[in-house]
Order: sequence, then C-alpha cells, then structure tokens
Amino acid sequence: MTHEAQSHSEPLEDHPEASETTAAGLRLVTLGCRLNSFESEVMRKHAQEAGLGDTIVVNTCAVTAEAVRQAQQTVRRLRRENPQSRIVVTGCAAQVEPARFADMAEVDRVIGNAEKMKPETFRDLAAGEGPRSLVNDIMSVRETAHALIDGFGTRARAYVQVQNGCDHRCTFCIIPYGRGPSRSVAAGEVVAQIARLVAQGYNEVVLTGVDITSWGADLPGTPRLGRLVRQILRHVPDLKRLRISSIDQVEADADLLRALAEEPRLMPHLHLSLQAGDDMILKRMKRRHARADAIRFCAEARRLRPDLVFGADIIAGFPTETEAMFEASLDLVDACGLTFLHVFPFSPRPGTPAARMPQVPRNVAKERAQRLRAKAEVALGQYLDQQVGRTHDVLMERDGLGRTPHFAEVAIEGDARQGEILRARVTRSDGRRLQGERLPPNFAA
Repeated sequence: MTHEAQSHSEPLEDHPEASETTAAGLRLVTLGCRLNSFESEVMRKHAQEAGLGDTIVVNTCAVTAEAVRQAQQTVRRLRRENPQSRIVVTGCAAQVEPARFADMAEVDRVIGNAEKMKPETFRDLAAGEGPRSLVNDIMSVRETAHALIDGFGTRARAYVQVQNGCDHRCTFCIIPYGRGPSRSVAAGEVVAQIARLVAQGYNEVVLTGVDITSWGADLPGTPRLGRLVRQILRHVPDLKRLRISSIDQVEADADLLRALAEEPRLMPHLHLSLQAGDDMILKRMKRRHARADAIRFCAEARRLRPDLVFGADIIAGFPTETEAMFEASLDLVDACGLTFLHVFPFSPRPGTPAARMPQVPRNVAKERAQRLRAKAEVALGQYLDQQVGRTHDVLMERDGLGRTPHFAEVAIEGDARQGEILRARVTRSDGRRLQGERLPPNFAA
C-alpha cells in the first residue's frame, strides 16, 4: 500500500491529526487519512438523512499502535466532555480491534469500515436498533461503496475516493486488514463526482485511496491510473487543479508520467511510498522496489516535469536496521531530491510479520527519526529559499494561508475567500513557510 492511510500532505509525527465537523447534534471526529475524511462526509450525509442526533462518531486510524492508543484517549475525553451523548466508534482501529473498543464503557456502538458506508447502518442507529458491535469480515468486501457528496464543509479543496483496500502485504502494515482487498470506483462515477464538486465551486480536487496506483486492476479492461487522470481532465474542463495523493512509484504507469509532463492542471507534487533507502530493509519490509528504482523514478519524473516536488514516507528504526542501513535512508533525501517528508519511528503492530522480527530499541528508533526530521527540515528550507522572488498561483486554505501548486504553504496578507486561487509573489521564507504578496489577477509571471 502507499500509506495514503497515513499521509496527509502535511508532516505527521507519531500520530494522525484530528478534524471535527458538527451539524444538528451530530459530531464527527476524524483521525488519520484523507480517505477517512472523505468517508466521514459520507457518514455525515447518511446520518443526517436518517435523522441521527445527539451522537458523536469517531472515525479512527490504525496505522500505528500509537494511533490506536490515541483513538482510545479521544473516546475517553469525548465521554468526559459529553456524558449524555451516544458515542459510535468506527474506522480502521475499530475494524482491526473491535473488541478493544466494544470493551470500553465509554463506547455505545462499534461499526466496521464496510458498515459505516451503508445508509441502513445509520437508520438502525437512529431507531436504536442493531447490535452493539457490527463489524463483519472486510476481506469479503468486493466493491467500494460509491457516494456523491457536496463537499467537506470547507471551500479549500475536495477529496474524491477512487479506490479502497490493498492487495499487498508489507510486513509492517496492518491497514489491509482494516480496509480489505483493493477495489476501484468506476471512472464514470469518479468523473461525475468531480464534475459535481466543480459545479459547487471547488477549484481543486485530490484523488484519494489506500493504494491508488492499483486503481483499475479490478475493472473491465484493467485501466491504469494515468488513464483515469486523463479522463478527468478531458471531461471536466472547468476543474482548475487536480492532485493525486500518495502513490506507490513502482506502480506508476507511463500514461501517468506523460500526464505529469503534458497536463498543467495536474499539480507538480507527488508523495511517494519509499519507506526506506536500504535494499535489505526494503526486502524485509516486503516492498516491491529497490533503492535504485526509487532514485531512477524521481530522476525520470523530474526530467518530464522539471518543477516537480516530491514528498515521501520513511520509517526509521525498522527491525534489524543497523546504523549503516539508516544512513542509506538518510541519504535518500538527497539522492531523490525529497522536499516534504513524513517520518515515522517504527511501531510494531500485533499480527504483522515485522512485529515478530528482532526489534530496534525504541529510543534508537526515535533518535533516528529525529535525525531524519532534521534532515527534512534542511531540505524543505532549501527548497523554500529557492522560491523567494518567484510567482505562484496560490489556493487559499483559510484566512491568510494558502498553498502553491507544489504544496508549499504561503502566508498572504489581505482578504481572500477560502478556495480562491490568487496570484502572489514570494517575498521571503522562514524555513517552514513562505510569505507572499498578492498580485493583480492578470499579472504575468
């Protein structure tokens, strides 16, 4: 999998970030990935249509043991703050460890990942019907439930699910057991969803999933992700910006690379599932690429799109990792020209092969992760310094803050509505964020 299930495009530490939406007595607390954010919106729609109120739904993440622990902490806090509300727990942690949450006195209902996408689940909740724990075998799921939604309560960007599940078995990863087998949303449904969102006023759409470069493998004719990208841009001409989220670079097809080279509306930012820079560790992770493959991919993609910016997931302190092996991961930042890093100290997940391998001491894993983050800060700072004096079209995310096509954050003074794309010149960098001044719309870069 590509670790879309742990990637946000913003740097993470050891835990997923949380977001909340509230409407008519219904509160959704989302932990983890973009895909969870999409699914929370689907749940909100189902819950509102069912008339479900005075309920808190916690959509959990299971990518690390820390994520599960924090999900439990979140549930306990919510119960203290809301003693009378019904608390429903769902998401990957609930799917993988349902008994852990069903045994919590603070929890009223536990719902699996497949069940949370069904409107009848929320009709039963509203009627007070159904079992306390409704978690079925995710491995038996063969279709991804498709739902048209109007947005995310924000005008910055919208996420569209194109795929779910994963057929790979990386030795460190529990997510396939929370998400089930890989399954794709048909291209026509994806295009219709994006056209609907653009009509609602969204300027940027992000394609999301668990392993999106496997999109199409289960569809007639086995189309590839590059074809889907082409279809979206061709059939939704008013879409200004399209992003693809985390990809497994070894699965990137030729048409996707050509689209990067030829389609200016496809944003020049890729987040890669690299995980390590040492070949032996990659083998023990059961990854399907070698170090040289990653370096070669980055060089070829940048040749086709010279301004392309890369992010990447890297795990520090994987079992059996020596100092020399870690140095290979550290060096990968320069070898691949990485800018945005998501760094994770290895966290053993019960039930995965890596949990049974000889472990690196936790303090060593954390120290290596800190060194990798320090390297990432230098790489980001160097990239941001290079942007000073340049002009970018910036998508405004919230008051005074937006992002360039390359996903660098920019602070801009003055009024700008959320989701607006404005032209700005970068005036300075503080090493983490750019500062820019707004330019007239017709200003030529």
